[in-house]
Amino acid sequence: MSNTKAVYAPYDGRHIADVPMVDAEQAETMLQEAWELSRDRDRWLSTDKRIDILRRAEHIMLGQVDELTRLMAEEGGKPYKDSKVEALRAIDCVRVAIETLRTSGGEEIPMGGTNRALNRLAFTQHEPIGVVMAISAFNHPFNLIAHQVAPAVAVGCPVIVKPASSTPRSCFRFVEILREAGLPEEWCRVAVCNNQVAQSLATDKRTSFLTFIGSARVGWMLKSKLAPGTRCALEHGGVAPVIMEADADIDDALPLLAVGGMYHAGQVCVSVQRLYVHNDICERVAASLVEIVNKMKVGDPLDPDTDVGPLISTGDVDRVHEWVTDAVAKGGKLLCGGQKISDTCYAPTIVLNPPDDCTLSTDEVFGPVICIYGYDDRRAAIDRANALDVEFQASVFTKNLDLALDTSRRLNAAAVMINDHTAFRVDWMPFAGHKVSGYGTGGIPYTMEDMQKKKLTVIRSKMI
Repeated sequence: MSNTKAVYAPYDGRHIADVPMVDAEQAETMLQEAWELSRDRDRWLSTDKRIDILRRAEHIMLGQVDELTRLMAEEGGKPYKDSKVEALRAIDCVRVAIETLRTSGGEEIPMGGTNRALNRLAFTQHEPIGVVMAISAFNHPFNLIAHQVAPAVAVGCPVIVKPASSTPRSCFRFVEILREAGLPEEWCRVAVCNNQVAQSLATDKRTSFLTFIGSARVGWMLKSKLAPGTRCALEHGGVAPVIMEADADIDDALPLLAVGGMYHAGQVCVSVQRLYVHNDICERVAASLVEIVNKMKVGDPLDPDTDVGPLISTGDVDRVHEWVTDAVAKGGKLLCGGQKISDTCYAPTIVLNPPDDCTLSTDEVFGPVICIYGYDDRRAAIDRANALDVEFQASVFTKNLDLALDTSRRLNAAAVMINDHTAFRVDWMPFAGHKVSGYGTGGIPYTMEDMQKKKLTVIRSKMI
């Protein structure tokens, strides 16, 4: 087994780094040390110490926004301006973790309601759950690590993090920043490793919590193999639907939908993919959306003017092209795009009325493609949107509040945006997929809660 992993820029294939890999023996050492640390209360970091570390990490990142932006753009292919947003979001994630840590706590449990409960005071306290294993994805290589690691550090859990093999440098940098901020090395370690080693870390009985961001196939497989008592949070993907009624504000909606579908070349788990448009406005919406999308600049993610960068691999470019070609062959109308710009970039694509049973309509494309489906009956469109076994974020565009609320109620989704695109997110809100799309709830405060266990203390005293 090689002791290093080569990292290449997805845009032009340049070799940009070699990072150390962890073998099974090294992984075992990491896990044993983390487990021993989690059980030795005398070595736990106090709350004020953890807050100080996170504050210093926030300060370090604020001084390195451009450096971090370029790191993400080069390694992950996300355009510079979007990578900068990611850097700022990661900083905010740390800030939210600090705020949550300072203001959250246990609660008093009412006693005295029966004779058996007289003369007692009961309250809960939060304790770290134990060793956290974090397995992350490539599409937000810095911010996803912040989402998984910052909460663990905040609540006092030792954490081992496995980044995506294509984007490990961002993970290393985030962990380096934590160490520069004063976090002892043993509290957070990076394990770039093969899938077998990662699975052994995740499913070992010494691991108390698995946070996984990636494919549903892998996530649900890992959940099925977890040791008894191990908690987990899974974040997979969706095939985000949008319902656009005839009274929608088209001029306001379309720029949002274009960005929501093409942001990071569509490599976002809640990217706009299925747009159901009332037939009264469908032709206008399609033409206007094509006009917007055709103006987007595709190319080098390090260019500040680039709107759409490369896909993470040439294989993904080929896969997206196969899905689009298949949808068109089966009756969909190609309105724009539908072609490779290079081995690494795919043209922003819009397909009108592809069949509901083609792969482009049923599976997460994870590419720069939006499908438009015309409809006459809103309830029928909602049924089509609900037909898949994934549920993540959805949206509805209409000026009619009652209609918006009714649509929101009927859509199978973990979150519904009204007059906004499906990819909206702030990091203190709950973020979760239902059914195949995930398990548990993300968002910094919710992740911190999951990474803690409640301990009840009951005091009996005649003075109570």
